[in-house]
Amino acid sequence: MKKEYAVDYEKFIDVNGDRQNIRVRAAREGLKPILFLHGGPGVADRHIIMMKQSALAEKYALICWDQRGSGKSYRPDIKKEELSLETYISDAEAVLDYVRAETGYDRVIVAGHSWGTIIGTPLAARAPEKIAAYIAQGLFVEGAENELLSWKFCLDEAERTGNKKAINALSGIRPENGRYPNDKAMMTQRNYLSKFGGGVWKERKGLVASLIKPLIKSGEYSPREIINYASGALYLSKKLWDYAVEQDYTSITRLEVPVIVTQGVHDYNTPSETARRWFDRLTAPFKKWIDFEESAHSPIVEESDKWRIEVEKALSEAGL
Repeated sequence: MKKEYAVDYEKFIDVNGDRQNIRVRAAREGLKPILFLHGGPGVADRHIIMMKQSALAEKYALICWDQRGSGKSYRPDIKKEELSLETYISDAEAVLDYVRAETGYDRVIVAGHSWGTIIGTPLAARAPEKIAAYIAQGLFVEGAENELLSWKFCLDEAERTGNKKAINALSGIRPENGRYPNDKAMMTQRNYLSKFGGGVWKERKGLVASLIKPLIKSGEYSPREIINYASGALYLSKKLWDYAVEQDYTSITRLEVPVIVTQGVHDYNTPSETARRWFDRLTAPFKKWIDFEESAHSPIVEESDKWRIEVEKALSEAGL
């Protein structure tokens, strides 16, 4: 039997002049809000949150936001806009302000995944007075090193397993300064990353199977919205890729908010070794690193119960 929640809806809101969609779920009114910043760019994850983390809605109000041009916020004329990383950081702060006004909480918990941490880390640095805690998953730190380590992992696995097809495909597409020779080369690397367990550890599938099938099964998006979702994801991943890989957050050595990092041990999309070095240097009022031994890039999916339990525990330790 499907569980009913006192708060369970979606709506469109104005975000810096753009019509964008949010999804909200909570067991009762008045719970502390968690704003989720999804990955990609353009890969909205509300369906994952609603399927895998609804139990978290017993203690917190879950707020999923489809970013500009993503998921239900997609519109064809997004391709006419000048977009940058700053566009998305500014949008995130506007949504943060909306949530603060709607819920009455001065500070909101922010949970970023992958691209969501490319937005979330500078957001936490610039607006700590609005953020109760920052939860990072698939933590991005430095683009050039990130892609080099990710590519090297795939090539090493191809050589270890004697996969000649993968060796040939990967050998000639080494990224330079985080950039692959072309879009096809990037997709080739990401597909092998998924197959070799650096994206998903337990169920190693190709990129399409790991992303599209859960989207269809969830019921969060209509068939037309799934087409829009794919259009937005494909466009934004190309449009914003250079902005993503040119970022370097190693200079951010202090955040004035509690920081909780939930990192898959096998993550080679955003390699854990890079994330750990940054975390170890970081100064924050409270910080906690949580390893997920059976996960790669998305512990929230692969070890969903553990992710919820550990996040609830860490938030409690941080006084939230």
